[in-house]
Amino acid sequence: MGNTRIDKFTPAGLLIALGIIYGDIGTSPLYVMNAIVGENAISEILILGGISAGFWTLVIQTSFKYVFLVLQADNKGEGGVFALYGLLRRRFPYLVIGTMIGGAMLLADSIITPPISVSSAVEGLQFINPENGYSVDWSNIKTLPIVLVILCGIFLFQRVGTDSVGKFFGPVMMVWFIMLGILGGAQIFAHPGVLRAINPYWLYKFLTASPDAYLLLSAVFLCTTGAEALYSDLGHCGRENIRVSWAFVKIALLLNYFGQGAWLLSKEGQTLDGARTFFGIMPEWFLPFGIGIATLAAIIASQAVITGAYTLASEAIRLHFLPKFTIKFPSTIKGQIYIPAVNTALLIGCISIALIFKKSVAMEAAYGLAISLSFLMTSILLFYFLQTKRWNMALIWVIMLVLFAIESAFLMANLSKLMEGGWVVLLIGAIMITIMYVSFRSGKMKQQMVITEKISNYRNKLRSLSQDTTLPKFATHLVYLSKAHKDDEAESTLFYSILQKRPKRADFYWFVNFEVTDEPYTKEYKVTVLEKNDIYKIRFRLGFRIQPKLSIYLKMVIEEMLKNKEIDLDPHYHGFSDAHTIGDFRFVLVEEEISSENDTPLVDQLVMQGYDVLRKFGGTPEKWFGIDGSVVTKELIPVVIAPTTDIQLKRLK
Repeated sequence: MGNTRIDKFTPAGLLIALGIIYGDIGTSPLYVMNAIVGENAISEILILGGISAGFWTLVIQTSFKYVFLVLQADNKGEGGVFALYGLLRRRFPYLVIGTMIGGAMLLADSIITPPISVSSAVEGLQFINPENGYSVDWSNIKTLPIVLVILCGIFLFQRVGTDSVGKFFGPVMMVWFIMLGILGGAQIFAHPGVLRAINPYWLYKFLTASPDAYLLLSAVFLCTTGAEALYSDLGHCGRENIRVSWAFVKIALLLNYFGQGAWLLSKEGQTLDGARTFFGIMPEWFLPFGIGIATLAAIIASQAVITGAYTLASEAIRLHFLPKFTIKFPSTIKGQIYIPAVNTALLIGCISIALIFKKSVAMEAAYGLAISLSFLMTSILLFYFLQTKRWNMALIWVIMLVLFAIESAFLMANLSKLMEGGWVVLLIGAIMITIMYVSFRSGKMKQQMVITEKISNYRNKLRSLSQDTTLPKFATHLVYLSKAHKDDEAESTLFYSILQKRPKRADFYWFVNFEVTDEPYTKEYKVTVLEKNDIYKIRFRLGFRIQPKLSIYLKMVIEEMLKNKEIDLDPHYHGFSDAHTIGDFRFVLVEEEISSENDTPLVDQLVMQGYDVLRKFGGTPEKWFGIDGSVVTKELIPVVIAPTTDIQLKRLK
């Protein structure tokens, strides 16, 4: 049975899709043709071949792979590389490395997309000069400070959310794509010969024009760099809204690319000499308006990429690929989140990229490498997904070989730009992968540290402690977070905390476990009564897009239990309770750390130390789980998992 949320098309959904999804791929006309031409002399083979390559890339890579194939891989209405891995991880757990690489490269892309989009738009101001009919000369204007101000403004604005301005994103992008189509269509009408580029023969001539012609594929690849967003934002916009809107966007993009090609063919034999083809096809009188609309589109593109990075990071946290970062909800828009640590990292990264490269033309060299790697990783996951759908194996292999051939060619071409700036994005990606590995590996090590015991074995001791009036009452409700998923189990460290470290008398003992589901919006819980009016185990099952709010959830559960007479507070309040009395709460957060007594390998030690560093930037546990900080007690308990055995002491007489 289909999910109506992802299958239904609506005009409003289409407008939302335009505002959310297409910022990256939609602003590619700002720089793609410039990247193809570069410093080369303009020739028929270069222009028609480059456009033909872009046309067939959009048809095969974007339309066929992502819009037709990958959009079928919805995880309960959600998309993206991590959501796809969620569908496959139980059957194919070894895909975790490829998933990490794909996710890391998408996060790296989030750092380079805002500066290149904003720079490409703002640099249009240099076209306002006497040569183009203006009384002022801005040809030498310093655009970098303007770019830095815009980037800082975008990131500083994140903490308040985009609820108030987000409604304008769709209409602005609608105007942008209409402008792309009209500007390009006018040039095509004047030079219809450019339509010959549809013939793949020109693609063949383009690739065989010289031994190193294939290297230009790194420039062609820029036209499809936002394709991954079509899948990542599946949950925000819906499958049919994406498919219908893509038809409109694709036509606008192609019209503009062909229009820029027509303008370039009129200058055959010349070089660009710093000119921007996108602004070159604009009438002189329209240039200020075009620059303004382009800048707005670039800002929206940056916002879309940043929002996508938050979503990606949130899903990575649920999969233990990232430490638990504090997640906030700055607006009323469903699913919109804000992660301060990620926002700060992106801001630093974007500013650094802008300062390192200064000009958009220099950033182009670094742009495509990260995305080409993420495309390959998605294709690998898609290969396994199609098998789960019982597609014909021969057909799967044909599709995959075609996609791998295309994407491998793009990757090799982008690798040629390694020393021209590609190393920067690889460095960023490597840092992201390292962070993900450290987080994931440390999580596995922590699982080894966890020793669980049956709660029922401690039932008598806990009941006796609860009734021991010689001890001061620690809390009415004493709550511990447990990693144990079984209903009658909890970590031995929790019992150590309650009974030995400092005996904690309470009326009720609650052991709470959070399970993150592969589905995005699950909100379920189960209560296990281990000792009526004394000991309980609660298991919350939350989707990977749901932020825990334990303080709220627990009160709701207890209120429901009071209503159903499953719990009785009267004996503990000696008749003073009423229907609204719940009592006070005390949350004890127990953090296990590897004791100095462990004899662990050096790599594992470095992993745990690295995780501790990362955790400090991620916020506090009470914020992670949505707990009121005023009722939290933290305890650190050393754990020995590999005791040192080679110590020999000599006793002196």
